[in-house]
Amino acid sequence: MTSPTESTRLVDPRGNRLGTASHEAADRVEAALWRMMSFYDAPTADLAAAREADPAWAMPAILLAGHLLAQGEPGHAQAARALLDEAGPLLHGAPEREAAHHAALAALADGRWQQAARAWGELLLEHPRDALALHWAHACDLALGETAALRLRPARVLPEWDDTDPLYPCVLGLYAFGLAESHLYPQAEEAGRRALAGDARVPWAVLAVAQVMDRLGRFEDGAAWLRQHQPGWADGNDFATHLWWQMALFRLEALDMPGVHRLVDAHLSGPALRTARERLDAVSLLWRMHLLQEDVGARFTELLRDWPLDAAHAGHHALVDLHVLLALLGASELVRAETWVARCAERAMSPEDARRSNHAVAREVGLPLMRGLLALARGDADAAVTALHGARPQAWRLGGSHAQRELIDHTLLAASAIAPHRSVGRALLNERRMAKPMSPLTRHWVEKMAS
Repeated sequence: MTSPTESTRLVDPRGNRLGTASHEAADRVEAALWRMMSFYDAPTADLAAAREADPAWAMPAILLAGHLLAQGEPGHAQAARALLDEAGPLLHGAPEREAAHHAALAALADGRWQQAARAWGELLLEHPRDALALHWAHACDLALGETAALRLRPARVLPEWDDTDPLYPCVLGLYAFGLAESHLYPQAEEAGRRALAGDARVPWAVLAVAQVMDRLGRFEDGAAWLRQHQPGWADGNDFATHLWWQMALFRLEALDMPGVHRLVDAHLSGPALRTARERLDAVSLLWRMHLLQEDVGARFTELLRDWPLDAAHAGHHALVDLHVLLALLGASELVRAETWVARCAERAMSPEDARRSNHAVAREVGLPLMRGLLALARGDADAAVTALHGARPQAWRLGGSHAQRELIDHTLLAASAIAPHRSVGRALLNERRMAKPMSPLTRHWVEKMAS
């Protein structure tokens, strides 16, 4: 197909100019965009059809590259770069917006997450209805732990959107999640419920309301909320594992250990774990169970057996590195754990790695946390408390949600309960008692700290 002229180019449903004159290609990319934002099935088939309909349009390859990078698998970066290389020559004469997406993804593929987030932020100033820019900027903000940006980016564009747009509920769901992460709980719950009233298939909105209930200690309400909306997220949705993880956290707060084990068996083990993100959820849950003296060593061993841990990927992302370490310690693989931390440290200290966003985070936050975990595994609870407590104020830099990072608090409580000096644990427990005073898990830690 020849390159479209300015007069023949199409616009998307939100008025953004496209670099194609093919209605078939444009429709397929719009379908892929909805799949990416709603997590319903992979967008790959739609993008393949778009490329076939207009081989001269760069955006299908750009979207596919972004989809690969969003999986969080270090091995996908090379394939994403190849797609971006393929798309580059097709951008001659394309709309500047599409070229800007290409440049932002190139930065992301190189590990320069802040640069990518800034590029999408600038794009949204000129194109507030660019759903793709918002979707990818949100992913960067989450990876960087930028809580304010998770709330403010959607806030800056939502008034520009038509609430009849099929993607409007997805954008409102992002805003609800950002409000929840900013501790604006009533507003988050209202926005999440409003998003789901527009479309029941918005997993970010389901999660936002669930996390409000989690943070306020409403664990039975939270479990009921997830069950109520389960038909909209449980089947055919790539977000399902994370929502099952959230369900398991509610059962853990209730100290319903048989219920937690059932959820692990059904949704957080074996073939259910297909991606790095899903394995992180499983590790995070198993570690919390381990801290409660549940016998989950075999589960950790099984998880590691199916997890292709390439030594070359150590140090790629501090939050992932931390979870790998937890899995190794949970499986009583102390020698492998020490080797993993050493490889992460080697990369974190390498000048060649300094341009990546993860470099400073790994050195200043990830490594101190991992050394504290190693100390706990060796039986030095006092050293573990000192290291974990020292790094805790900067833990937000690891990225992820408050709920994901809360495993640091659980570990600190467990270490403090067996340390000679319990002042840190007492202070941390007081924080929890103010937020979740009546939960069985809070009472468990009160008893542990008093014994």
